[in-house]
Amino acid sequence: MKIKYSKHFLNKLEDIFSESDYVLRYEKGNFQSGYCILKETKIAIVNKYFSLDGKINSLLEILKSIDIDTSKLSDKNKQLHREINQTQLQF
Repeated sequence: MKIKYSKHFLNKLEDIFSESDYVLRYEKGNFQSGYCILKETKIAIVNKYFSLDGKINSLLEILKSIDIDTSKLSDKNKQLHREINQTQLQF
């Protein structure tokens, strides 16, 4: 999968979160990896001061590490989620 570092691609990734049980928030913080996942409450927090590339890379890492109920996703988001999980991402 070729990663496109654009606002449009970031919006696609955010759309997957909006259709899932996870809440995506952009907050300031001192996260070791630039993001924090609170699995019990299903909240993903990304450093709001990250560049566009950093936000996209963080969201891709989060999507690969969490379990999302794909039955709630639209067909387009199911396809994107499947591509993200099936391919070896190269940053």
